[in-house]
Amino acid sequence: MPKKGENIYKRKDGRWEGRYIKQHTPTNKIIYGYVYGRKYGEVKEKLIFLKAKQLTTQGTFRAFQGTYGDWVAYWINNTVKRTVKATTYSNYFRLLNKHILPSLGEYRLTQIKTARLQEFVDNLVVKKLATGSIRLIFTIVNQSLNEAIKNEYLDQNPCKSVYLPKPTETNVHSLSNREQKILEALAFRESNCSPTILALYSGMRIGEISGLKWADIDFDKGLIRVHRTISRIIDEHSTRNKTELISSSPKTAYSSRVIPLAKNLKEYLLEKRQIASSEYVIHCRGKLAEPRVINYRFKRMIKETEFADIHFHVLRHTFATRCLEQGVDIASLSRILGHRSTKLTLDTYADSLLEHRQEVMKAVDALLEKPDHFNK
Repeated sequence: MPKKGENIYKRKDGRWEGRYIKQHTPTNKIIYGYVYGRKYGEVKEKLIFLKAKQLTTQGTFRAFQGTYGDWVAYWINNTVKRTVKATTYSNYFRLLNKHILPSLGEYRLTQIKTARLQEFVDNLVVKKLATGSIRLIFTIVNQSLNEAIKNEYLDQNPCKSVYLPKPTETNVHSLSNREQKILEALAFRESNCSPTILALYSGMRIGEISGLKWADIDFDKGLIRVHRTISRIIDEHSTRNKTELISSSPKTAYSSRVIPLAKNLKEYLLEKRQIASSEYVIHCRGKLAEPRVINYRFKRMIKETEFADIHFHVLRHTFATRCLEQGVDIASLSRILGHRSTKLTLDTYADSLLEHRQEVMKAVDALLEKPDHFNK
């Protein structure tokens, strides 16, 4: 459906009509221009092209008469789209249309001031959005305004003086050994290869598991090559907010990696390969099982358990926790998980590491003779 502030309407004759500011008269009266098309997406593209053409001929920020929504349409299609991955672009597109443009899109670009942005952020807090989501939304606004400054449509960024909610510490949840055994017992009942077992013994992300093919597993060398992830992104040309599946390289260069195949997992996968009917390790009627299908099956499997509210990603955390409990070093674990740095691994699993350090100190204590003054 057309978004608020887009100025795109469906006519009685079935065609779509888009309206844009063509020019201002000396008395500041607005003169509108119109474009037409048989499809919503066609009209939207025409408007973006016209607005972009206006932007490239307007000179300095003082001459810019468009709205923030006009600027964002140009920015996301001419800068963001060609510099980020499709999944990142889709996330920006979704957040812009859901949170940012409904609140800020109709104001002129030059009317986006600190007070207005502070009110915008405060409203997101009132709506009880997660702190991480609020900060990401604000980052998008900040980036769009920085690009406007770069193009001389603004002289300064009003985001600099806006107060944001402080980042909250996220407690990583992982399954206990008992809970893991319960979950494994349920997963082993599946006739085909279970994504649950794969996640618990490799630490792979759900999108990576979705895209994994048998050809990616080298049983002779005992390796899993992770170089593909499946994501569902927004179809920006759809009038009904439809989505589409894409296969792409993992989220960062570090996410493309080689994972050593654990002995038990290797035996399990070899057994499942004998009855495989698809090139994909995890499949749905022979085709790849997309992440939401995997998640649906997972939720259905754990429905009757005491931990029915957990997310699939908990399995990845559980794998990491078990590794730390077994004394795996941070550098190796970071590479297996596909983290961009050991710092990210340390920050994520600080609590698990604390427990490990406590065990180390117990071992150290056992090696030392008890000083006499402790007995006093």
